[in-house]
Amino acid sequence: MSSQAPSAPVTPAAPPPQTPPVTPPPVTAPPPVSPPPVTPPPVTPPPVSPPPSGASSGSKSSNNGTVVAVGVAVAAVVVLGLAAGLIYFFVSKRRRRHPPPPPHHPGYPPFPAEFYDPHRPPSQQQSHALSPSPSSTPPLLLQPHSFVSSGGASEAASAVPGIAMMGGAFGYDELAAAADGFSESNLLGQGGFGQVYKGTVRGQEVAIKKLRSGSGQGEREFQAEVEIISRVHHKNLVSLVGYCIYGEQRLLVYEYVPNKTLEFHLHGSGRPALDWPRRWKIAVGSAKGLAYLHEDCHPKIIHRDIKAANILLDYTFEPKVADFGLAKYQATEQTAVSTRVMGTFGYLAPEYAATGKVNDRSDVFSFGVMLLELITGKKPIMVSHGDQPDTLVSWARPLLVRAVEEENFEELVDPRLENNYDAYDMGRLIACAAAAVRHTARSRPRMSQIVRYLEGELAAEDLNAGVTPGQSAMQRTSGGTTDQMKRLRKMAFGSATGTGTVSEYTSSEFSEPTSEYGLNPSTEYTTSAAGGDTGEVTVDVQMTAGASGEAAGTERLSRRTTARRGGRV
Repeated sequence: MSSQAPSAPVTPAAPPPQTPPVTPPPVTAPPPVSPPPVTPPPVTPPPVSPPPSGASSGSKSSNNGTVVAVGVAVAAVVVLGLAAGLIYFFVSKRRRRHPPPPPHHPGYPPFPAEFYDPHRPPSQQQSHALSPSPSSTPPLLLQPHSFVSSGGASEAASAVPGIAMMGGAFGYDELAAAADGFSESNLLGQGGFGQVYKGTVRGQEVAIKKLRSGSGQGEREFQAEVEIISRVHHKNLVSLVGYCIYGEQRLLVYEYVPNKTLEFHLHGSGRPALDWPRRWKIAVGSAKGLAYLHEDCHPKIIHRDIKAANILLDYTFEPKVADFGLAKYQATEQTAVSTRVMGTFGYLAPEYAATGKVNDRSDVFSFGVMLLELITGKKPIMVSHGDQPDTLVSWARPLLVRAVEEENFEELVDPRLENNYDAYDMGRLIACAAAAVRHTARSRPRMSQIVRYLEGELAAEDLNAGVTPGQSAMQRTSGGTTDQMKRLRKMAFGSATGTGTVSEYTSSEFSEPTSEYGLNPSTEYTTSAAGGDTGEVTVDVQMTAGASGEAAGTERLSRRTTARRGGRV
């Protein structure tokens, strides 16, 4: 019994179970050291249970959900794309089924239907034209359209760009207010097709050309100018700003060129002599503008009335070729034939006045006459031989030959220059004038050749194209001016009698303002028709040409031209 008593306290001394707290499982547990929630995507929540087997199963289920979501999104995009494609297909098909109606007047630029309606009273047209929206203050740009020529032949839209003008369509009252009711104080000039007024439209100074109402020629000119000039953009050409159709009224709005015309500065009464640098600048700039019309416009544009009165000048004497009312499209390289010969007496090329056939070389002849004005300071029509009018070309031909051959310019150059000119440049200008006024059209240079020669980029041989000075030049006969030429000149200046007298041409000094920007009258001839008495004066003109490499001896040019009353521009 005594031996069992001490053994009892030995049993509770089993403290070995206290050793587990020395190495507790939370201290040695690996989960806090490398937590599994960092490795799976953020979408999958961290595993609740620490065992790794549970974490792997959760990540697999979340990956499956992501794949399903992406598939649904892709399917939705595909469905939306198909729906949009079907909608676009049906809408475009419906538009093709119902195309927009063509413009009411073929050949005119497009304009809002409410702007002009022939079945609507003029008062309603006016109200529509004068009710612009608040956003109409900025310049209006017209949309391109297919071109229809005045003859009715349709041109491809790709060949002729669409009409795009800065101002677009103006209201009649807007233009009338701009020109102070088209008062005399705003009148810049007048011609056979109408008057030109100065005005201010939308903050810009403009020249408003008001065509004569009810004139068939005016309508044709309006159509030609709107279709042609709106596509022409060159610093040496007058820009068309906009237009107006109001009942029978047709108006054209041009940029305003403030410093009058070359004719005014060369021939104006009491004007100081135009100095040489300005004459040279005008010659080169005008040549560039005309070359642009001939060779950079497609189809080419033939002006048909180049003259000093149609060369406008700004305050720096930069020239701008104006008045494209007589311009004509030439759709091919063939010569265009016109039933009417329009131009200014003294500037007309011989072949144009004789046959009505016109090409770019006809403009070159007129440009050569203008160069002679710059060189000599004389008008295209001179008074000589017993107060009978004579042309500047016939007077200058022998002097041109001597000037080119002998390099002696004294007889030819304007004495008001007082020899203050560059002799080298003067020689180039004289050479261009001599080549441009050759009698035969094919022997004249192109305008681009004249530009290159004036700028020193072309040799004289290339300018003359193998024709020596004096060849293909019409010389005056020893017998003086023929009776037929006298009759034509009298008819042109209104001194003839009988039916067909053009009474508007009353003075050889061109005292009456008959062109829009100047004084020289533009004449219009109609080639005589076979049979019948037209009540018009028919003139036979015979001129003798000097010996040339193309036709030795005497060349007789027979012209039958019929003067038409009131045919001025």
